[in-house]
Amino acid sequence: MKLYSLSILYRVGDGKANRLVSAYELSSFGFFQRSSVKEFMNFSTKILVERTSPSCRSSVKEQEYVCHVYVKSNNVGAVVIADHEYPQRVAHTLLNKAIEDFEAKVDKKLWSIAKEDEIKYPELEQFLQKYQNPREADAMSKINADLDETKIILHNTIEAVLERGEKIDDLVEKSEGLSLQSKTFYKTARKTNSCCVIL
Repeated sequence: MKLYSLSILYRVGDGKANRLVSAYELSSFGFFQRSSVKEFMNFSTKILVERTSPSCRSSVKEQEYVCHVYVKSNNVGAVVIADHEYPQRVAHTLLNKAIEDFEAKVDKKLWSIAKEDEIKYPELEQFLQKYQNPREADAMSKINADLDETKIILHNTIEAVLERGEKIDDLVEKSEGLSLQSKTFYKTARKTNSCCVIL
């Protein structure tokens, strides 16, 4: 799971989007590819914000990448480009938080007059880095991961108990030291308890 870019844009009156600030994580691309990749990402983010209605969210898949976009009713938009494994809910949470923080820290007057990437907003880079691991950045993802681990451990424990139970069954059958009454009691108890095993 990886995030490649995070951008905040402002759509001006004619519908054209102006990229206010961007952050990138392009270390997985070759050195000579990075400028072309960055240029294509910038082109894509502008088109997505220009073609997304205000107060709407969407996710657009292109090959192995997914572009998540959110444009607020005030025409401030954000786009995050991620790989296809990155959780959509976490990506949209990132967009919400980035826009809210941007709106709180950057003067609204600058949005419409700033040139491309002219606004200084270092927090965007921090958002991009923090959300690289969705489990750490998002509490719900962390809880879900913990629950999945607990389910795996519980499932393994139940399997181990069942394996041990099967071995005990074999031992009971082979045992000459147990009376017929003890074997019958064991089998009856086993059948009674088997209805309560939850998998």
